[in-house]
Amino acid sequence: MRPLLTLLAAVGLVHVTAAQHNPDHDPALAASLGADDWGMRSYTLAILRTGPATGLEKAVTDSCFRGHLDNIGRLVESGDMVVAGPLGRNDKGYRGLFIFTATDTAQVRTLLRTDPAVAAGLLAADLYPWYGSAALPTYLEQADKVWKVKP
Repeated sequence: MRPLLTLLAAVGLVHVTAAQHNPDHDPALAASLGADDWGMRSYTLAILRTGPATGLEKAVTDSCFRGHLDNIGRLVESGDMVVAGPLGRNDKGYRGLFIFTATDTAQVRTLLRTDPAVAAGLLAADLYPWYGSAALPTYLEQADKVWKVKP
């Protein structure tokens, strides 16, 4: 049983009946995506926030953020990252998020150091384990078909 479902059942908020099996389950696809019995898997969520660097020349900042976008593309292409995107303005200094396929934080920190904006201190990242749909990477094929202008 899923961890959240187990908790909700334990406190009596949901009633769990016999397991339901998915007639559309594709065992080969599930295995290729690293899915558990519930179609889920672990990832690492990185919440990007404003880093400590200040006072950099505009040309340096622009170059770092161009490299940041290029690096996202490289990490997606290599299969290391499945989601990236900016956050709207907020009072916490949060700038964006990444979802990495790796669950080892040391490996994720190594990947983050390849980002010029992180390396320059313009961005910093807080890392969290995240449990989500194993099918998440499958959206990337469609995502590559809907953009009109490359960021």
